[in-house]
Amino acid sequence: MSSRHRGFLLRLLFAAVAASAVSARAARDQEEKPSIYLVLLHGEPLAAAIQRGVDRNATWHRAQKRREARFHDRLLRRAAVDEGGGGGGGSYHCRKIYSFQHAVNGFAIHATASLAERLRAAPEVAAVEEDVGTRLMTTYTPQFLGPPNGVWRRHWDGGGGADDGEGVLVGVVDSGIDPAHPSFAYVPRARADDDDDGVGARPPFTAGGACSVGPMFPPGACNGKIVTARYFAGGAAAVLPLDPSRDLSPFDAEGHGSHVASIAAGNQGVPVVVGGAMYGFASGMAPSARLAVYKAVYPAGGTMADLIAAIDQATQDKVDVLVLSVGPDERPTSKVTFLSMLDIVLLSARRAGVFIAQAAGNRGPAESSVVSYSPWVTTVAASTTGRRYTSRLLLGDGRHVPGLGLSAPTLEYRLVAAKDAAAPDAASMERAEECQDTEALRWRAGVLRGSIVVCSFSRGFYNGTSTVTAILDVAEALGFAGFVLVASEQYGDFLAQPLPFRVPGVMVPRVADAQVMWSYYAAHTVYAGNATMFGAAAAIAEGRVATFTDVAPVVARYSSRGPDVTDGESTPADVLKPDILAPGDQIWAAWSAPSVNQPILAGNHFAMVSGTSMAAPHVGGVAALINRRHPSWGPAAIASALSTTARRHDERKVPIMSEDFEIGSLVPATPFDCGAGFVNPAGALDPGLVIAPEPHDYVAFLCSLPQLSPDDVRAATGVACQVPPLASPADLNVPSVTVSALRGSLSIRRRVTNVASDAETYLCSTLPPAGVEVAVRPGWFEVAPGETRELAVELSVTRASGAFSFGEIVLTGSLGHLARLPLAVRPLATT
Repeated sequence: MSSRHRGFLLRLLFAAVAASAVSARAARDQEEKPSIYLVLLHGEPLAAAIQRGVDRNATWHRAQKRREARFHDRLLRRAAVDEGGGGGGGSYHCRKIYSFQHAVNGFAIHATASLAERLRAAPEVAAVEEDVGTRLMTTYTPQFLGPPNGVWRRHWDGGGGADDGEGVLVGVVDSGIDPAHPSFAYVPRARADDDDDGVGARPPFTAGGACSVGPMFPPGACNGKIVTARYFAGGAAAVLPLDPSRDLSPFDAEGHGSHVASIAAGNQGVPVVVGGAMYGFASGMAPSARLAVYKAVYPAGGTMADLIAAIDQATQDKVDVLVLSVGPDERPTSKVTFLSMLDIVLLSARRAGVFIAQAAGNRGPAESSVVSYSPWVTTVAASTTGRRYTSRLLLGDGRHVPGLGLSAPTLEYRLVAAKDAAAPDAASMERAEECQDTEALRWRAGVLRGSIVVCSFSRGFYNGTSTVTAILDVAEALGFAGFVLVASEQYGDFLAQPLPFRVPGVMVPRVADAQVMWSYYAAHTVYAGNATMFGAAAAIAEGRVATFTDVAPVVARYSSRGPDVTDGESTPADVLKPDILAPGDQIWAAWSAPSVNQPILAGNHFAMVSGTSMAAPHVGGVAALINRRHPSWGPAAIASALSTTARRHDERKVPIMSEDFEIGSLVPATPFDCGAGFVNPAGALDPGLVIAPEPHDYVAFLCSLPQLSPDDVRAATGVACQVPPLASPADLNVPSVTVSALRGSLSIRRRVTNVASDAETYLCSTLPPAGVEVAVRPGWFEVAPGETRELAVELSVTRASGAFSFGEIVLTGSLGHLARLPLAVRPLATT
């Protein structure tokens, strides 16, 4: 064979092999469903350089960001070519979503797992993390917490003043905001220093950011109260269905973001009217603070890529406070929880001077259910406020059945069970009993019309196929005079929150109460196969009037609990979580009328909602008040002031209790339920001492973790570990002490700084955890204004229980200041 023929055959063979390889890759790509991946690069982010003083003008910043974006594109093109895609960011299996350019050095892509693996092997890449998705986690609470008299100094006749958050920028990353809501209107104030007592308009507050215009978010929506508003939908657009008519703007189609923003910084004294009923006046915790809005969650869900992009922008906009009522959908896959991409960007924000309040999560009361992990974030648990809306079903024999529902009262009507009105051949008797099927109930529509109908809370409600909204639709279609939704003996008690009903109604969530109604009903109903005579009668009582109790605050059942964990194996961490407790249960605040995911609230401009989502903005608003009063304090000092002054007792002066697994049961709360205690705004303004880590202390904390190498820390933070590192992660200078594995003895350090205006002498005392001996040295100390003292906390095992026990260190000042540091220690036997 000639050499020319051999060359031709070799070329043909190579072409066939290449085509086969490309075909195999194409087939594999078709099998692999692309996901969103977060890519962290080596090197410090721009925010860290700025903090070190390497700050330039806006032109330099823009040029730097363009260079970084081009570098990200080159890296992706190289990985795509190596993978065989032959293209860059626009190829099927590799599309860049974001270049993170300020608070974190990295980018987000929509790609296949195989390409993500190739990126992970690139020398420029520190880590690649699959996007786990995100989850969304007042008229009375300002008075419950005490700000109007204790914190807001009224320099203006219209209420509010220099200490109600004026000049502070609160960032909210959530589902957007309704700019037309009165809680977010620009409100000029009459200033005391105006000679003519006229209205003096505040100068515009600029965040250096943009105001995105789009559906339901017109020009002018950023009105001075809202100073910047953006939306981040790159991740959501890649993996979720979006509605362009509502989603592609900062407008809040759900209501959650508006609710959160108004709790933190909504205007003061806005009337709360729902369904024609007046429920009082709403006010944010810092009503004169301005809002920076970052929409990163949509009715269809959210992605970590959008959340990180929003935080990156908020850090660049120099917000003072950042409220996150959103968190990961599952535990991070990173080597340690503190080095997920989310926690890294939050560390960068904290180092840039941002106070971060994040919801603890709504997976309580299970232990280690918190979804906010890091010591540079203030993690907020949710409590009750002592306000309750209750109703009753008034039976014809004079007995009252307790329930709840924001409903107008009714006269007495015939009482009919839906199960007795359903057609015998109904396709689903269960759905008929649950009042979900209009057609199944038309068989005896004449009986149901003008009656109060009993609906059963059974399987459909537990699996999510049945809803109260459907009951209301059926009730309107068939002319019910009202409805009663009762617990089923087969399925047990259910958890219920008061809801506004457009048809009179009451929910009876306890089986024992429902049985009282059923016994009365059975005694007055005649059956001959089917029910033939309905003699029972009932009325629905007024449900829109609040009652109050001093058994509050109580840690809400759903509020996620500690201990914090270090990794995916649930290894306990030497970090106390949650940090603090704040109101989160049955909170009235602004709402957005479309209410896409909660149709029962559609059309309302206010809603009463519960969750740690509602607790976090309370703390964010209080942080804004402290920032206003003490602008030189950093976020760590604010966090310390909140912690050391927190209340450990309820309104009765009894130690705070916690709702347990069994509905209605209470147990003593521990720091793993409520952190340092219940937020105390007035006390936090004057804490006396602060225990505040410096930004480099967080890096030292990471360097002390046995799971991490110095290279891991440098790759994540851009900062090298110092020699020697902290002796223990518990040495991080925070206002609590958590030791997850105490064997023998351990000595840790805390630095306390006097932020008061006078010198003060402090006496150290301890309430040791069970099985642990605690000593603080020196036992007393004097500290001048601005001066720092170091304390040694010495811990020794006296009985190895293997379980966490709790105590506290108390620093009592001679001028009336009192600082409390919670202790959480797990004493173990020496191996």
